[in-house]
Amino acid sequence: MPPRTASKANRDRPAYRCTECGLTVPKWVGRCPECQAWGTIDEVGAGPVALQQVGPGPVTTPARPIGEIDVRAAKARPTGVDELDRVLGGGLVPGAVLLLAGEPGVGKSTLLLEVAHRYAAGGVAPALVVTGEESAAQVRLRADRTDRVHDQLYLAAETDLSALLGHVEAVSPGLLVVDSVQTISSPALDSAPGSVTQVRAVTAALIASAKARNMATILVGHVTKDGNVAGPRVLEHLVDVVLHFEGERHSTLRLVRAVKNRYGPSDEVGCFEMFDGGIRGLADPSGLFLTRHTEAVPGTCVAVLLEGVRPMLTEVQALVAPSNLANPRRAVSGLDSARVAMVLAVTERRGRVKLHERDVYTATVGGAKITEPAGDLAVALAVASAARDYALPPDLVAIGELGLSGDVRRVGAVERRLAEAARLGFRRALVPSGSVERKPKGIAVTEVDDLRAALGHAFSEKVRSLSEAASAPQG
Repeated sequence: MPPRTASKANRDRPAYRCTECGLTVPKWVGRCPECQAWGTIDEVGAGPVALQQVGPGPVTTPARPIGEIDVRAAKARPTGVDELDRVLGGGLVPGAVLLLAGEPGVGKSTLLLEVAHRYAAGGVAPALVVTGEESAAQVRLRADRTDRVHDQLYLAAETDLSALLGHVEAVSPGLLVVDSVQTISSPALDSAPGSVTQVRAVTAALIASAKARNMATILVGHVTKDGNVAGPRVLEHLVDVVLHFEGERHSTLRLVRAVKNRYGPSDEVGCFEMFDGGIRGLADPSGLFLTRHTEAVPGTCVAVLLEGVRPMLTEVQALVAPSNLANPRRAVSGLDSARVAMVLAVTERRGRVKLHERDVYTATVGGAKITEPAGDLAVALAVASAARDYALPPDLVAIGELGLSGDVRRVGAVERRLAEAARLGFRRALVPSGSVERKPKGIAVTEVDDLRAALGHAFSEKVRSLSEAASAPQG
């Protein structure tokens, strides 16, 4: 019996595709089955035709034993921006394609202009920046303001894919920066710029050009309201590296996180500071999150958190005041409100700190965000210090997660956190029991089992006198 073939009506039946994730479905639905987004299914034309049997064809390069492959072409070249090199695992790999995503105004274009200038100044090959969102004159003004003008740094304002590839052919750059991929469109497609079809086709063409020319390529991507990379998720699978550029608009701190990295670690974080002259890396960012007081102040405690694998000291501040409201206020800045609510309940119930008739305000210093549970103990100590109007020792750090029973639970990389605290001059630490095998030199570590033990140690007169004696000048 001959095999059944699809009828002409079935071949011409229109297909529907999600504009968010790129999923193709045979009929229209209100909610995408893949990304669960509503109202994103659009008609894209006739459905796919069944593929015929494919036979063997010519190969571009013959297969060789893996030991004979030359790895020198895949060696990373430093960008000159140390914090970015930390995230990338050493620098840019020739032929690699990076996707950098971030909110508007966070500083993506400023950072990439710095990277392109450093690459061009290296003298190996020119760098090409193609902008589809700004004019060439606008980018030149930014380059003048940040002093990033170089003879080997080329600039073009294009939104057409064929014109972009023409610039690549003429300049032969070692680094290509496209700002942004959503603004580039191919004339061979009928869909609008920024659509799923256009973004997928443009990215595929740029990746093919990068691999053929051994040219490092950085694509700037938009983000959605949820903070994810805009466009089809297939982009994140196509590119080699996915970076997220984060930062509050009213803060000078910027963080670059690696979400995917085929050539290095994906848990590193780079820290940058925005200033009038551009952007610069912060090799020691803990100073942004600490306040140096001339004397101890009630309501402050220092936590040691991990951003990727990098320990950072962050100061937590709390203010507790009498309330005239039936429901006292709970204000949070830089902290997870649900997590803080739990910590306040544990502090009141297990630590016996009265908070039910008081307003409680908690915040971090320098625009830092605390998301990991290792900051729970510092939040509880800061709130207790503010409620009792009793300052904690200025050389004390607190590390630990709080359970609902008041127990202080273990967290990861405690020894690394303590080493960073000791390097910055802190001499005492409260940590969960059994979490330290080798205690770093220069810092006295006290292990506590629960919140009451931590409060008792932090507010003991003996600890206060020892701390004051250690900070007094030696005669």
